[in-house]
Amino acid sequence: MALDQDGLDLLFQQARTFSHWTDEPVSDDQLRQIHMQLRMAPTSANCSPGRFIFVRSAEAKAKLKDCLDEGNVRQTMSAPVTAIVATDFEFYEHLPKLYPHTDARSWFAGMPEKIADGGARNGTLQGAYLIMAARALGLDCGPMSGFDNAKVDEAFLAGTPWKSNFLVNIGHGDRSKLHGRSPRFDFDEACRIV
Repeated sequence: MALDQDGLDLLFQQARTFSHWTDEPVSDDQLRQIHMQLRMAPTSANCSPGRFIFVRSAEAKAKLKDCLDEGNVRQTMSAPVTAIVATDFEFYEHLPKLYPHTDARSWFAGMPEKIADGGARNGTLQGAYLIMAARALGLDCGPMSGFDNAKVDEAFLAGTPWKSNFLVNIGHGDRSKLHGRSPRFDFDEACRIV
């Protein structure tokens, strides 16, 4: 079984990074559906360190605005929702639940380099899965850096072992304001078969 061309277009070929949005809202149910899908995608030992804060209320948006680089304020404030993609760097404490058939917690506990590497790698993977899940559900995304991680962590993640990674604006993009698609590498420029 494979996706048809419409499915590939939805996820990849026609999907774009948006910075202008329509007024159509994103519901709680849609956000729950995004998580329902992304949580099923693979991470090492099912460690699932990705954490997601969906910023939608006026109060939360105001807090986030203070953390953004100037060039990202307009697109983020006009997006219906902004996801803070974060990583739980105590993810290994949940491994007895998430990977119960062996003592996977011992692979990380007391090993800060393995925790940092495993958390960053798998948390970033889950952020990418969030983008693909949102697209699969008919939503558009605008992933970005361009913010002060320490300020976001203080404003939204204080008192937790979670650290922000990147932001993803989510909504219904305004295609009339897209510029032409930027070039991509051809297979021979980016790949090797050995």
